[in-house]
Amino acid sequence: MYSSSSPAALDAPQRWTTRALLVDDDEPIRELLCGYLARFNIEAYGVANGQEMRKALAEESFDVVVLDLMLPGEDGLSLCRYLRSESDIPILMLTARCEPADRIIGLELGADDYMAKPFEPRELVARIQTILRRVRGDEAKGGEPRAQVRFDQWRLDSVLRQLHSPDGLVVPLSNAEFRLLWVFLERPRRVLNRELLLDAARGRAIEAFDRSIDLLVSRLRQKLGDDPRSPRLIKTVRGEGYLFDVRDIA
Repeated sequence: MYSSSSPAALDAPQRWTTRALLVDDDEPIRELLCGYLARFNIEAYGVANGQEMRKALAEESFDVVVLDLMLPGEDGLSLCRYLRSESDIPILMLTARCEPADRIIGLELGADDYMAKPFEPRELVARIQTILRRVRGDEAKGGEPRAQVRFDQWRLDSVLRQLHSPDGLVVPLSNAEFRLLWVFLERPRRVLNRELLLDAARGRAIEAFDRSIDLLVSRLRQKLGDDPRSPRLIKTVRGEGYLFDVRDIA
């Protein structure tokens, strides 16, 4: 069903630190990447479509999914939405789309990072390692984050990653939206630059000129009912970044 760099396929035993599921319909690319990732102790399995992805996930456990956007049949965005509805497994999306508005779609659906084609395989390794350092670092922290955070009549559930409105309605958040709101709550009433916010929301450092954070902030404002023309909670500080002007956090 799928190509693999599993221990059985190698001449010598190998100590694996990460298991990755690569979803891409280009078989030569899958073979190339699976072999390359093995050099960095990443046991990679390659599948061609959503049906094979679901079967692999049912049979095996993985640390990260590398998901191509342009797939035949069910595309990468649909599969990203499915994955996020089923689990919190980290998702790295691969796509040839380069516009900020296109990039944000995958993040809105819950992807943890975005990588444009063509790319160097070594960059893929670095991105995977960055995502997993963040995820494993969060899991290894001595103190668990507060399960419930209340702010200005809103309530954020850090376990379910759900936002509850003052009216008691559940407002679903993507992974990127949740992380962005969390960093705002950790640093209230402070001006935060775009680079810091992008790093928090997407799990990696990114060039300061990338304007994706503005689109992500716009989405979060919509979830919070914050008027973009005169925002009360997430305020724009021209030339600097954003400030979360919350008055009451508990």
